[in-house]
Amino acid sequence: MTNKPLQGFRILDVTNVLSGPFCGYQLGLLGAEIIKIEAPDGDLARQLGANAQWNKERMGISFLAQNAGKRSIALNLKSDDGKQVFKDLLKTSDAIIENFRPGVMERLGLGFEICRAVKDPIIYCAISGFGQQGPLKDNPAYDQIIQGMSGVMDITGDANTPPYRVGYPIADTIGGLTAALAVSAALHQKTSQYIDVSMLESVLTTMGWAVSNLLMNHVEPTRVGNENMTSAPSGAFQTQDGLINIAANQDRQWDLLTQVLGQSSLKNNPKFHTRELRKANRYELKDALERVLKTRTTEEWLERLNEANIPAGPVLSVKGALQLEQVQGRQFTQSLQQGNPSQQIDVVTNGFLWNQERLVPESPVETLGESTDSILSELGYDADLIKKLKEEGSIG
Repeated sequence: MTNKPLQGFRILDVTNVLSGPFCGYQLGLLGAEIIKIEAPDGDLARQLGANAQWNKERMGISFLAQNAGKRSIALNLKSDDGKQVFKDLLKTSDAIIENFRPGVMERLGLGFEICRAVKDPIIYCAISGFGQQGPLKDNPAYDQIIQGMSGVMDITGDANTPPYRVGYPIADTIGGLTAALAVSAALHQKTSQYIDVSMLESVLTTMGWAVSNLLMNHVEPTRVGNENMTSAPSGAFQTQDGLINIAANQDRQWDLLTQVLGQSSLKNNPKFHTRELRKANRYELKDALERVLKTRTTEEWLERLNEANIPAGPVLSVKGALQLEQVQGRQFTQSLQQGNPSQQIDVVTNGFLWNQERLVPESPVETLGESTDSILSELGYDADLIKKLKEEGSIG
């Protein structure tokens, strides 16, 4: 696609593992040129993933998942020459994203004020677990830690289970999306901006309904399993062969549901006359509905419910979701010609089409430092200087 919304911007991706690399990947899909600055031993994610051999080759699946379309330069930011290379790159760039602990870039002599002195305007985005200020700012923070401290784990599960973590790194991913949103907005202001992204606050932001019910009505969120506490019947119900999600949140949908199930007695039951009554008696209502739903398969009920325009859907595995014609037909996943560690890799993109087109990575995932020489050459470094920097360990 030509004319991508961030085309013409160059962003330095000084990040590791997930939150920062995911941010850079999303910005790259939007058209920005992303230069991934890695330490000489590379991003830790290069050693993470389900394929042990690829991990050994420093091309782990966890790295492949969010680094397509980036140019990789291996740079030792602890060396004076490495710092100078960074500053020379900075002069040609519009933004920096980093996800070190607060203070690390300052100790390296590459904090916001120094970067702004080198290049103004510059967008500087720092992603961390808790933000750049506050009593927790120096605490180490991985996804699991943020899930626990944000309340996400406390409200995941049901009354009979302990708190559960969400089954994928949701805090890292949401933190990366938050950073990508902020950087995209800042790039168009044409002035230097310092963006402080807190993964904890990013996750709490997505919990707006739960947080607001607590703040405004003192109703503390609890573990309710697959139930939707804002309405009933709304949740996961047992069928003859599995689970089905039904969300009859409106009175009209409730009326239609009783018709499809052939249960006029439920509609006429005084315990279920209003939305609030159905919520108050949700478990009795669920038992009554499941007695009927268990007489047919999920597929049979889905056909009937969707035909009646009642919100309903299956409970799928990740594999099942990716196999949906709906997902495949919109080219949500993309196969990239790679070469290393495989001839082809498959990656996800993002959750929207731009002018009815899918935004896709414009190049495969690079090996560690693959573009080091070409990037330095573009900056005016000659072959002898590049060789010297390699011998000194300033670049990889």
